[in-house]
Amino acid sequence: MNDSTLLTIRDLKVNVADKEILHGLNMTVDAGQTHVIMGPNGAGKSTLGNAIAGAPKYEITAGSITFKGEDITELSPDKRAKAGIYLSFQNPVEVPGITLANFIRTCVEQKTGQRLRIWNFKKDLQATMELLGMDPSYADRDLNVGFSGGEKKKAEILQLLMLKPELAILDETDSGLDIDAVRTVSRGIEHYRKEVGGSLIIITHITRILDGLTVDKTHILSDGRIIAEGGRELVDNVNDKGFDQFINK
Repeated sequence: MNDSTLLTIRDLKVNVADKEILHGLNMTVDAGQTHVIMGPNGAGKSTLGNAIAGAPKYEITAGSITFKGEDITELSPDKRAKAGIYLSFQNPVEVPGITLANFIRTCVEQKTGQRLRIWNFKKDLQATMELLGMDPSYADRDLNVGFSGGEKKKAEILQLLMLKPELAILDETDSGLDIDAVRTVSRGIEHYRKEVGGSLIIITHITRILDGLTVDKTHILSDGRIIAEGGRELVDNVNDKGFDQFINK
C-alpha cells in the first residue's frame, strides 16, 4: 500500500441472507479520488457500499477491507463512521423524536469526540443549508419525517458536508430526483470535494450527478464481480451503449 491509498478491498465476498452477492471483489481508492460504481440492477452495487460501511445484514465471509492502513473488516458500523466513512442511503429512513439538527450535532460530536458550541454549530448548519437551498425550518423537524424525496436526499448531503468524512459512499443519491434537485445535490458533492478533499464512491444510474466532478475511475459490476474498469470515458460509453457490451463478452 502506498502513502496515498485510503481504501483497499481484497478478494471480498459478501452474503446477504445466506446468499453470496459479492464474489471476490478487489478495489483500491486513493485519497482525494472519485470512483463511480455502475451496473445493472442486482449487480451488487449497494451491497458493496453497505459492506464497506459495515451494515449488519451484509456478512463478509472472505477477504478484507483496509481503511487508512487499518483492517476494518470486523469493525462495527459506528467505529467505521468515527474512522471517517460515511454512507448515504438510497432510501433514507424517517426517525421520529430527533430533529435533523440534533441528529447531525450528535453525529459530529461522536465522530470528533468533542462537544460543539451551540452557536457555532447553528451558524455552520444554517450556512450549509443555504448552500443546498434547504428551508432552515427543516433543521427543527424530526429527521426525514414528512420530508419529500428531494429533501431527504438534500438532508443526506447536509450530513455529509457537516461530518466531513474522509470517504463518502453515495448510494444512488440521485435516484428519484428531478433535474433541479440533482443540480443542488451535485453542487453539494462538488463543495465536499473542493472544501473537504475527501474521496468519493458514487453508486449511480443517472450520471447527471457527475457533472462538474472529475471521475478518476469507473467500475462496472455484474453478478457481484467487476467486469470492466476505466476512467470517465467508461461512463460515457455506458450511457451510449449500455451494460450488455460488457456482460455479453
